[in-house]
Amino acid sequence: MTSPQAILKKYFGYSSFRNGQEEIINATISGKDTLVLMPTGGGKSICYQVPALLLPGCSIVVSPLIALMNDQVLALKANGIPAVAIHSNQDEYINQDNLYKSSKGEIKLIYISPERLISDIDLIASKIKVSLVAIDEAHCISQWGHDFRPVYTSLRCVKEKFCNVPVMALTATADRLTRNDIAIALGLDNPYCWTGSFDRPNISLRVMNDPGKKQRLKIIAGLINKYHLDSGIVYCLSRKKTEAMHEALSDMGYRSVCYHAGLSPQQREEAQKAFVNGDAQVVCATIAFGMGIDKSNIRWVVHNNIPGNIESYYQEIGRAGRDGLPAEAIMFYNFGDILMRRSFVEASGQKEINSEKLDFMQKFAEATVCRRRILLSYFSEEITHDCGNCDNCRNPRKKFDGTITAQKALSAVIRVNSGESMNTIVDILRASTRADIISKGYHQLKTYGAGRDLTPLEWNSYILQMIQLGLFEVAYEDNFHLRPTPYGMRVVKGLERIQLSTFEKPVFGAINKKREPEPVVSLSPDEQLMEILKKLRKKISDSQNIAAYMVFSDATLKEMVEKRPVDIESFSRISGVGEVKLTKYGKDFIAEIRKFEGLKRSMPAGTSQKETLILFNSGMNPEKISELKNVTVSTVYSHLVQWADEGKMIEFRRLLTEEEYNLVVKTFEKDPENAFRILADGHHIPSYIIRAAQAEQRFRTK
Repeated sequence: MTSPQAILKKYFGYSSFRNGQEEIINATISGKDTLVLMPTGGGKSICYQVPALLLPGCSIVVSPLIALMNDQVLALKANGIPAVAIHSNQDEYINQDNLYKSSKGEIKLIYISPERLISDIDLIASKIKVSLVAIDEAHCISQWGHDFRPVYTSLRCVKEKFCNVPVMALTATADRLTRNDIAIALGLDNPYCWTGSFDRPNISLRVMNDPGKKQRLKIIAGLINKYHLDSGIVYCLSRKKTEAMHEALSDMGYRSVCYHAGLSPQQREEAQKAFVNGDAQVVCATIAFGMGIDKSNIRWVVHNNIPGNIESYYQEIGRAGRDGLPAEAIMFYNFGDILMRRSFVEASGQKEINSEKLDFMQKFAEATVCRRRILLSYFSEEITHDCGNCDNCRNPRKKFDGTITAQKALSAVIRVNSGESMNTIVDILRASTRADIISKGYHQLKTYGAGRDLTPLEWNSYILQMIQLGLFEVAYEDNFHLRPTPYGMRVVKGLERIQLSTFEKPVFGAINKKREPEPVVSLSPDEQLMEILKKLRKKISDSQNIAAYMVFSDATLKEMVEKRPVDIESFSRISGVGEVKLTKYGKDFIAEIRKFEGLKRSMPAGTSQKETLILFNSGMNPEKISELKNVTVSTVYSHLVQWADEGKMIEFRRLLTEEEYNLVVKTFEKDPENAFRILADGHHIPSYIIRAAQAEQRFRTK
């Protein structure tokens, strides 16, 4: 039986498994059910794709999103793996043809929606030899999950219909309650459970008090400029906010697309395709976008508004940096968003649990300690040191005695009889001449203008801290007015003193209006080569109508830049270069690297015999190998004959036919002295075919 490691290298181009993958695969091929919890980008798909190629028959992958299915199928096909999708967005005759091919043993993986699997489960069970059922995004089955989907609860029938077939449940975001619920709801039989680390140390975490619309745009523009050859996502709270952000970025000259549930399926599909293929630099989206997106070069994610829970936040930032390279996650924190989220919680069917989840999300946003420690503790993962890659670790906040500042704010609230929201209190303190402030007589208050020395951003930051410290409560039921608490009353009377974190003015990136961002200048040699390889990747992906990451990931390109492979053998050792991709793309990428290194684009004649064997084993025929290596077909055959004599090449039928072999053997038996001439002149058999036949004869008689 082929080993998991051999499958991993042959089809995916990796020499070793990530933590946990091999154990999960071995448990699965031994017939055990498995429950897999791995972070987004942690390599969950390998856990079922490798067993699917090792086990006989066909494997079924249940997926909740059509876009995810299509992406996975395209990626598998790019690696030479026969896979299909069955869903409602393609013609039914295609679905039926895919089922027919699967029943004939021509397909290794079927991606299917839970609804379609349930409706066709009897047909599939009777017609197709199923060896594994993998249920992706398994948290959807749990009532405690953040994305509960009732249809998932029907998947318990999988264990009943596919007896003795291992079931694998996979998710990237599940707290302790959800994990237990998944195993019970699916009826998993004493499953092997793997909980990988939820830590994604390559993603820097940052939360910023909302600096206002203009400055938010500057920050996002700075990210687009910084990663101008890559992509990013801006998550917004509503469709309206999504469209406004998209329009603003488009007006600034950036290639933006919009994605939300209010668009037609065709519009959403076009937006996602533009983003995944790299035609768009940024997608402005609601949470409707992104589940299962396997785009490896998303370098940044911005939350324009606070998410409703840690699970959603973790899943959404996890779409950045899936290749393991550095990525950035920024959240803008606005107390108004908390109020909006509170209204959503009130209207939800699980008010208590959703309220608790929002409370934790708010605490995360307001924290002044290591954010990654808070995040990991939520998923019951212990970390005993600060991460060094979040805003609180990089720039610990300084404290100052904020008692007088707090007394000014408290006094203003008391003097308006707790009848105004935070924004109006700030305007009173700063002596705003707004019409309603004057008409209400607030300009005559003793505290009017008492806070002129602070900017609106500073006041917003400090009053937010006062709410967090418990000096104010927010009257949600009364237009979000501020009310002093007993603690606040003690502070205003001078009975208690408080500490506030010093306000730090955000540093914003450059902004370009009405034009494309300027290209980055003064690139290092490594950065120059990286850009060259990314442009080649984009050219190939456009010509093949696939996403750029399906050619090679950024991590694979980075290793090419570091190791500078200039021949097939060294190129084949790059992580992420499987046999099919070596065959399809090796020549073009090697040519660009050779040119950059000052060498001739074409590889010199007579490169190593090992390359010939590598290419032949990848499925390339001798004629194609001769073209790629710039040698004659006869030379390719001589290399392969040598490997055959060493017992390392046994696929002779790809070198010559059975008829050619029999003809050569019989001719040499009858007239060994003249056999070469007879075969060449009388039968037009080239000498290299004759030598291959002789090598096969030697192999057979060993």
